[in-house]
Amino acid sequence: MAIDLPPAKSVITNPSQEEIKRLVAKMPNAQLTEFGNWHVKARVTSRSGGSTFVVTDDPGRTTKPTMTRERYAEIARRQEAWIADREMILVEGYIGPDNSPLRRPARVYIETAAANIPGMQEQLYYPRDDDWREEDALTVLYTPTCQADGFPDNRLVTIDLDNWVTRVFNIDYFGESKMGGLRMWMEWVYQQGALAMHAGAKVIPTADGERTALIVGLSGTGKTTTTFTRQNDSLPVQDDIVALVPGGRCYATENGCFAKTIGLDPRDEPTIHGALTQPTGWLENVGVAEDGTVDFFDDSYTANGRGTFSLSEIPHYDPRRLDKADFLLILNRNESIIPAVTKMASVEQAVAYYMLGETKGTSAGGAAEAGKFLRVPGTNPFFMGHDYQQGNRLGEMIESMDFDFEVYVLSTGWVGGGEQVAGSKKVTIPHTSAIVKGIAEGTIEWETDPDFGYLVPSSVPGFDDPELLQPSRLYERLGRSEEYADAVARLKAERREYMTQHTGLAPEVVAALG
Repeated sequence: MAIDLPPAKSVITNPSQEEIKRLVAKMPNAQLTEFGNWHVKARVTSRSGGSTFVVTDDPGRTTKPTMTRERYAEIARRQEAWIADREMILVEGYIGPDNSPLRRPARVYIETAAANIPGMQEQLYYPRDDDWREEDALTVLYTPTCQADGFPDNRLVTIDLDNWVTRVFNIDYFGESKMGGLRMWMEWVYQQGALAMHAGAKVIPTADGERTALIVGLSGTGKTTTTFTRQNDSLPVQDDIVALVPGGRCYATENGCFAKTIGLDPRDEPTIHGALTQPTGWLENVGVAEDGTVDFFDDSYTANGRGTFSLSEIPHYDPRRLDKADFLLILNRNESIIPAVTKMASVEQAVAYYMLGETKGTSAGGAAEAGKFLRVPGTNPFFMGHDYQQGNRLGEMIESMDFDFEVYVLSTGWVGGGEQVAGSKKVTIPHTSAIVKGIAEGTIEWETDPDFGYLVPSSVPGFDDPELLQPSRLYERLGRSEEYADAVARLKAERREYMTQHTGLAPEVVAALG
């Protein structure tokens, strides 16, 4: 059962986009851009992970930081007293389209001081209808001007999974609204026996029929770009969260997209660029000059500029037509010996690499993650249970599909070292696109990698650099074979050590790492 909304000085319920824009125009940190859309420069530039707590008196139920119910009750009373003196906006909708068995009502109740946030959120919700039930709603209570004294940066996010309510204090970054609802929805989906994945989805036409790809990756590692880059006139379905149910059917969650904007180039990402340069698009923490000129390459304030737009603004595949997922791409943005693509040779290996969730962190995760090597199981920092549960559930899903589901690790970084290393090579968007096309069409030739046991390509149509496909060739040509061998030994040892902490996994999963 959802909580009752605390009373406020006044409430604007389900305002239109035009009504919201009139409120945003009064915000001192809002600016109309050259495209006729609104940009807001928020104080907070990324998710506040260090200030996020699960509310429970049983810390063993989650690996996340926790807060007792007694402490939480004090904080909730303070927020509700704050709301009583404020003008609020209420936006209601659904997570999931109308044909999804996992559709759930959701709502955000937020101060008008950050009116852009409900404007952006309204684009991502599926619209409210006559069946919408308040008692089932996942609720985000959002007070961006209410300080949380005593917590990191005086910010706070509390997640009460027993009552399906998230509270946000002193944060004006839209991502906390978006993930506030989705994080609770993912927990609920797990309780239904399915797996919610931090994933984009796209449908790729081929001569043998349509193929549905799921793409998982940490924010900022290329998930949205990979989802929107077109192969055979493919169409995106979803850019962030997808549910996989027994038997392999997959379901969308959002009616719009929340895209990272740094380096947004119409030549490489015309769909996203086109949507965010319309009057209907919303921008947050992007480089915008005083005259409204937008510079998507300006990272002087933050490299985590963002924007939202509705699916109705772009060519897209109808989420209601989604059927079985055919393959999963696990994105890994690294600067080492990781090939441009690898194919998992077994279910156990697929679970192992899903659990590794390796990548280089980006600004989307805040300063604590940017530029650092990370391992995040499922590349999903929003999963509220124990991480091994994600891996086990993926294995169950693959078995439920009679093992007719392929899993790949797709590099979106560099091979041989970073940009400053002589001889290193970048995996570009065209490289990645050729790989995804080859996977969908089944035209890649594979061979077993002698060091890791997964499959690597011997050739990919339209891909002209075998050293990106088999990094050992690059290291050998550069006279760095010994360095490569050392990196292999070190990486295998580190992976095995890391995986042993996930005690709920089968031993065969750890053994699959080689």
